[in-house]
Amino acid sequence: MASLGKRLVVEGAGTAWVVFVGCGSAVLNAGAVQQGWGVLEVPFAFGLALTTAMAVLGRVSGAHFNPAVTVGFATAQRFPVRDLLPYIAAQLIGALVGAALLAYVASGRPGFELSSSTFGANGYDDHSPSDYRLHAALAVEFAMSFVFVFVHLAMSTRKASASFAPLVVGACFALIYLIATPVTNASVNPARSTAVALFVGDWALDQLWLFWAAPMAGGLLAGLAYPLMGRDTVAAIDWRNAGAAPRDLR
Repeated sequence: MASLGKRLVVEGAGTAWVVFVGCGSAVLNAGAVQQGWGVLEVPFAFGLALTTAMAVLGRVSGAHFNPAVTVGFATAQRFPVRDLLPYIAAQLIGALVGAALLAYVASGRPGFELSSSTFGANGYDDHSPSDYRLHAALAVEFAMSFVFVFVHLAMSTRKASASFAPLVVGACFALIYLIATPVTNASVNPARSTAVALFVGDWALDQLWLFWAAPMAGGLLAGLAYPLMGRDTVAAIDWRNAGAAPRDLR
């Protein structure tokens, strides 16, 4: 296992990449004519950014890039609790670096004003892209975070699927963003939400609590549920494919 310092650098770099590419796909193209592609652009950008980061950096740090994922892994006893806060701190710093780079690049467009731009910020009620209320935002962020962390746990357990785990997790992330973007601008990642909220300020900071509470609760529940459901399911799948007795694949 790599040293903690190296893993923290990797977590920060991967989170910065996901935030810059994902949010940048919306912010940097704000003045372009999308002609239908805009509906898919942001989800695909987030999904592909996560896929590439996991494929390149996953063996070093585990490729969490998200406090909710780290909490889920720690709860499922797949990650040392002593490294929980350092990982979350690294992810927050990385997200801020990604958002800062995006703000710098976006400021090069004439007429761009950070204070009047959503900058990829997450919100509900009047700040939801489609005016969804608080209860809808809370439900979608919680449910999608649970699914995402559960899938991440499942793919990290299946040793035989390690080569295509980044594709599966990235595809899951893209699908989640397709669903959640109209509701909240899609978070499922407190680090990503915090970074852009700090640049937008005002209402984005007022509503930031939801984008910590819901994803962290979803990740926590996934970490509790996975040892009860995921491990046995994975063992059964491996047994059917290999013709051997079920075993613990951890």
